[in-house]
Amino acid sequence: MSLLLSHSPKIFIRKPVLVRASAGRSSSPLQTPPCFVRGEDPCGPDHVELRIAYATRFYPKLIKKAPVELVYNDASDAAVTTIGSSHGWVASLMHDVGTLRLHDDLNPVASNSDPKRILLPPLVTLPHCQTQIITNVSLSSLSPEEEDCVVAVKFLGHQLSFCRPASQSNSKWFNIKIDNPCFFSSRVMFSKRHNMFRLPGAGGQLIGSWDLCEDKHTPKFQELRYHNLPELSKAERETMHSCFTSEHLVESRSTGETFLVKLFRQTVDGTSLKVKGTKLKTKGVMVFKVDDHGNAVYTQDIGDLAIFLSKSEPFCVRASSFPGVSPNHVYMLDVREVAYFKLTDSSIISYTHRFNAPYCCPPQNIEY
Repeated sequence: MSLLLSHSPKIFIRKPVLVRASAGRSSSPLQTPPCFVRGEDPCGPDHVELRIAYATRFYPKLIKKAPVELVYNDASDAAVTTIGSSHGWVASLMHDVGTLRLHDDLNPVASNSDPKRILLPPLVTLPHCQTQIITNVSLSSLSPEEEDCVVAVKFLGHQLSFCRPASQSNSKWFNIKIDNPCFFSSRVMFSKRHNMFRLPGAGGQLIGSWDLCEDKHTPKFQELRYHNLPELSKAERETMHSCFTSEHLVESRSTGETFLVKLFRQTVDGTSLKVKGTKLKTKGVMVFKVDDHGNAVYTQDIGDLAIFLSKSEPFCVRASSFPGVSPNHVYMLDVREVAYFKLTDSSIISYTHRFNAPYCCPPQNIEY
C-alpha cells in the first residue's frame, strides 16, 4: 500500500504532523492523521520501541515505547493477550485474573513516559458462554476516562458485555446473551448517530442494536434489503464463493452516513482457516450505503471519505483533511496483510507483511 508501506524510509523522531479536523474551519481542533504501528524493535527486557507511521504523503515516523506483551502475545500460553482497540485505546486480557485493561501506549499523542492504565472490573461469564476469546472492543467516547463512556466487549459466541470505567464506585459489567447465531462472530461498533452499539450479522442480512438508555436486554433488529448489486462474471462469482467473508459496519461522523463493508479473503496457500498463522489475501471488497429503512445500496462512490479497517474499531475520515490519504478508498490492515481498495474501479493493491500490532488509530486531537 503506497500510503501505509514505504520502501524503508528514514525514521524521523519528531512531533506528529498536525492538520485541521475539517478543511476551512479554523475553530476545528488540530489532529494527527490516521496512523498504525509499522514495526517494533526490542528495548530492554520488558519494552519495545514502536515505529508509528502516518497515512500521509510524507511518511513521518514517531518512536514510542510500549510493554512487550502488548505486541508479542500470540503464544498459546501468553498471560496477557491484546484483544482489540478503539479510539486509540488498546485493550488487553489478563488471563490469570480474568480482567481487561485499557492502555494508551499505541496512541501517538499519549505520554511516552507516563502511559495510562485503566483496569476494568473482573469479567462475569454467563452460563454456556465463554470470556477467553474476544472478537473486539468498542468505546462510546474518545476516552474511557469520560464520565459517560461505555466500553463494549463482544466475545466469540453468545455474550456481549458493557461497563462504565469512570464509575469507579459502582463499575461493573452488564452482560447480554445473544441468541441469534448470526451474531456469534460479529464485531461490535458504536454508532454516535444512533447512540447505540451495533452488530452486523454474518452474511449481512441483519443489524442488531442495543440502546443502553432503554431496555438493555431487548435488541432492535434491522433487516437489510440490497439494491444496485453489480453484475459479476462467472469467474468473479466463483472467486467470491470460495472466500472467507466478513462484514464491518462503519459510520462517518462527519457526514452521518453508515456503510456496510464486505471483505472477501482467500487463504494464500490453501490451508484451513483453523490453522494458526494462516495467511489471507483480500480478493474483493463491496461497500453498501445503509439508511434508516434498511436499504443497503451498493456504491462505488463514497465521495471524500476514506474507510480504515483493521483489528481496531473501523473508522472513516475526510480524505481532504489529511493530505496523502486517498478519497473513495478502503484501507485494510491485518496481521499478515496490508491492502487498499479503490472503489471507482474495484482495484486492490495488497502486500504481505507481518504486523504484530495491526491496529489503525483514528485521528487524535492535539491539546496544548
